[in-house]
Amino acid sequence: MTFIAIIGSIELGLIYAVMALGVFLSFRTLNTPDLTVDGSMVTGMATSAIVCSTGGNPYLALFLSLIAGCLAGSVTALLNTKLKIEPLLAGILVMLGLYSVNFKIMGGKANIALIDSGNIYTSFGDAFPSEYSSLILGLIVLSIVIAALYYFLKTRLGFALRATGDNEEMVRASGINSNAMRLMGLAISNGFVALAGGMLSQYQSFTDISMGVGMVVVGLASVIIGEVVFGTKSLLRRLIAVSLGAVLYRMVISFAYYLGMPANDLKLVSAIIVTIALSTGILGEKFSLRKKGGVKNA
Repeated sequence: MTFIAIIGSIELGLIYAVMALGVFLSFRTLNTPDLTVDGSMVTGMATSAIVCSTGGNPYLALFLSLIAGCLAGSVTALLNTKLKIEPLLAGILVMLGLYSVNFKIMGGKANIALIDSGNIYTSFGDAFPSEYSSLILGLIVLSIVIAALYYFLKTRLGFALRATGDNEEMVRASGINSNAMRLMGLAISNGFVALAGGMLSQYQSFTDISMGVGMVVVGLASVIIGEVVFGTKSLLRRLIAVSLGAVLYRMVISFAYYLGMPANDLKLVSAIIVTIALSTGILGEKFSLRKKGGVKNA
């Protein structure tokens, strides 16, 4: 891989890291499998694209993407808590519904080109000229998201949210509204996902209605790879590990491109990566048991 390709992979990885933190919040903190991600990612992209393509402020576009994602996550949570629909099914329903919503946001177009539109990367590069301006901006945004999420989860409200994922019955017995916690958690989670979508739209100067397919797998892969490779000893370390997992995932995908793997096979590569990462714990236990058995037999 060339140096330019590596830098490009890291820049994309920093964007996907924001999405991975959203998946971490739902998948790990709330212990809820949320498939809304595939839809809310495109919601963020569509919102950002339509604002930028009409001459709007690109930073405002990201804020609106964040709000749109929060609304999408709130709908999933309400289906789950108010209508008692299983979280997995609620996420699927919202994801399907968001396809039509995203299409309407994009003005009935399947894709939008943003080549001639302003974006945060060009404006930041104009203010701080550097060949690594996109990389620096990605690091700044990711650092803000990590800091905000870390300090939020350290508050009493954050502890209540984490407790809801650990033991919802105990939380209810303590007088905490677990439904409100779930609503807040899924809203924030999908808000981060949509924010990443808005950044990706501006980074690539292109948005397509089908770009959200498989994003939940990418998010899970980032979370699992980060936890396996970089550890989970503390909350801050977990958040940083998830972010680094997203960067590492993007570098693996770029390396697959470099080796000449067809683009259609990358979804299979993603599935294999997740499978390997998920099975590391079980494989490690079996290996340690065999090792102990070998010692005893000796």
